[in-house]
Amino acid sequence: MIRVINLVTFLIISISVNSQSEYIYILGNTQDAGLPHIGCQHPFCEDNLNVYEEHYTTSIAVVNSDLKKYILFEATPDITFQLNNLKKNIFDEFLLPESIYITHAHIGHYTGLMYFGREALGSKELIVRVLPRMSNFLQNNGPWSQLVDINNIKIKEINFGLSTNELSNIIVTPVQVPHRDEYSETAGYIIEGKNKKALFIPDIDKWEKWDRNLSQLAEEFDFLLIDATFYDSKEINRDISEIPHPLVTETIDLLSGLHVENRSKVYFIHMNHTNMMLDPDSELSKLVTSKGFNIARLGQKLYL
Repeated sequence: MIRVINLVTFLIISISVNSQSEYIYILGNTQDAGLPHIGCQHPFCEDNLNVYEEHYTTSIAVVNSDLKKYILFEATPDITFQLNNLKKNIFDEFLLPESIYITHAHIGHYTGLMYFGREALGSKELIVRVLPRMSNFLQNNGPWSQLVDINNIKIKEINFGLSTNELSNIIVTPVQVPHRDEYSETAGYIIEGKNKKALFIPDIDKWEKWDRNLSQLAEEFDFLLIDATFYDSKEINRDISEIPHPLVTETIDLLSGLHVENRSKVYFIHMNHTNMMLDPDSELSKLVTSKGFNIARLGQKLYL
């Protein structure tokens, strides 16, 4: 009898896990200009000329496999390859997202919208959810305004702190983060599912400039997909103050006092081509993971 009960319990748990249909699917983890990076002389760029598909620009999808629907975060220059990845590995057919959420107006985050236009797919009223300044930017600057004018995309304005329901069980809430806001605001997104919730912040200037405490958020959330543009300040021969990001070394120091369970919620994403965390076999990747953190990789699923 005990064996029968245990078997029934096991089957119930298995069915419950398998029926959990919503998940985050990692579609890319590089900084805006991708890998290989234009003009890059770094050996890592040369080595990846023929394995481009492993290093798309940062984007995630939230998928409901039961409904065969998804929402997309960021419209990157690699969007053609990323949507084909979803076709190949998730849906077995080409499907457009129910809507696209964009964080801000830097090139890796919105320029993929061009592929929905007249010269490419010619989509019809594809919903793009953006904040007010980003909305104004898209509607009043070509070529993006043409997408709006001929109804390739349909702008739906969102606001910080106000939630939107998606895919039956998903709640998306934009939160403001400090960043270089030349043309738009910069949003991070809280993504809540039936059981877990994630925070997606691919770009931020510095954690100390934000009005929220990252350590507390690591305790509150189940997944944190956060800015890892540069591992340290020695990576590039440019004035890093002109392109501020929280160095991974800084983030690790900030969160080092957390229990390993909370450190394991962190998935570093949005890495520059100079950041050897992009290479899963690098000593740097092994160092970061040895400290209890994760590095976002193409094809990973994080169940919500």
